[in-house]
Amino acid sequence: MDEKRYYVYILSNHSNTTLYIGVTGNINRRMYEHKNGLIDGFTKRYNVTKLVYAEYCADVKAAIEREKQLKRWRREKKNELINSINPEWKDLTED
Repeated sequence: MDEKRYYVYILSNHSNTTLYIGVTGNINRRMYEHKNGLIDGFTKRYNVTKLVYAEYCADVKAAIEREKQLKRWRREKKNELINSINPEWKDLTED
């Protein structure tokens, strides 16, 4: 049986002024949906489509807890987390 993978991810807009934190079991499909405006809501409204951070979680409960934790963080701490793996804030879907 294939192991299900879960990711907590952070998206940003082009100017890196707006962040969105989400959870998915299929990062490639989810990024396609965000980039093509297939999901109504915050990311579509504010054009938040640049993947700047992604973190693997072993199970869905851990992923949801991590998402909640990151959402509680202050912006400065979120920036530090992103900078720790992606200091230039490049779109990770382009690599």
